[in-house]
Amino acid sequence: MTTQVGPQGSVSVASNMPFGRWGETVSDDVVAAAMIDRPVHRAEVLTLTGDSYRTRRRRELLAKDHGAGHR
Repeated sequence: MTTQVGPQGSVSVASNMPFGRWGETVSDDVVAAAMIDRPVHRAEVLTLTGDSYRTRRRRELLAKDHGAGHR
């Protein structure tokens, strides 16, 4: 999520958890909703799908290590 913070800057926030689950992290759905509502009011929210490069690379390394151990 990127939101304008005035005429000269912006703030980006990244999370691997959808907004609907933020209440689990802060243990309060009302607080989570308030945390989301303020910056999202004037933000452009981008939702990316698929594996991240880190996740894909980690899986490749694990597969390589697993294959090397069974030769």
